Amino acid sequence: MKIGYPCVNESLDCTSTSTFRLASYTDERLELTVRNNLNCLLRILEFNVAQGMLFFRIGSGVVPFGSHPVNTFPWQTHFAAEFRAVGDYIKAHNMRVSFHPDQFVVLNSPDAGIVERSIAELVYQGSMLDLMGLNSTHKLQIHVGGLYGDRELAISRFIDTYRRLPEAVTARLVIENDDRLFSLQDCLRVHEAVGIPILFDNFHHECLNHGEPMSEALQLAASTWHPERDGTMMMDYSSQAPGERKGKHTSSLVEELFREFLTHLQGVNPDIMLEIKDKEISARRAVAILHELGLASPTSATPQSLPI
Repeated sequence: MKIGYPCVNESLDCTSTSTFRLASYTDERLELTVRNNLNCLLRILEFNVAQGMLFFRIGSGVVPFGSHPVNTFPWQTHFAAEFRAVGDYIKAHNMRVSFHPDQFVVLNSPDAGIVERSIAELVYQGSMLDLMGLNSTHKLQIHVGGLYGDRELAISRFIDTYRRLPEAVTARLVIENDDRLFSLQDCLRVHEAVGIPILFDNFHHECLNHGEPMSEALQLAASTWHPERDGTMMMDYSSQAPGERKGKHTSSLVEELFREFLTHLQGVNPDIMLEIKDKEISARRAVAILHELGLASPTSATPQSLPI
């Protein structure tokens, strides 16, 4: 079982997703930005390994405007060695990484232009994993999309679009149950149609479900993952922020709730992405809990003191 956090490390003085305005695009600016982003990404991964955090969601903006027509710079070949070095580090330390494209990636949109741009974005993000030399257990995570007033048609449109995606994308794509529109049961319907794995979100399931107990929901989601092609099930974990609107994530790990959640696993051994505001701080606490309970990945180091 691996623990991770998404995109931003707040203990380091760099970001792997720095960007600039589209109006100021130049090849020179793009080249400098991508180089700095990749350097920072490697620093984040090194930090995570030292803390025993072997799961990380890479931010979508490593290459600014990566799927935009304005970007004609040959970044795939120009930075091939740098991407490969990142991938080699990930493999050498038994890490797992993923991407979660932004909310504008909507495969079931009735707008054909949005769908085509969404496909282009998935191709771009998947290509970074390919450049890293990583296999199909490193995933691209999306939601089913919008409801558009007709659940059946919305699900059908997702399935139709999925069936025309390039195989390099479908090999990595997973869908997540959400907290307002598409439940675990909706995602299971999509899985039954096309075989896409379901990335389970416990907090979303608490917000939107059909009465399935947490342990049953975990088992259902885990059954959609092929052990060789997809690897260990991935999931997102969070809990409700006290006193806030329903669905707002907590700002820090509530240890008693996390420990209680772990009792529902019952043989499921997921890699857990913490969607919690203080990111690596809570992730370190979660790793310590897994070590205490004997649930941590065998190659996961005991968390060390944070660097100043």
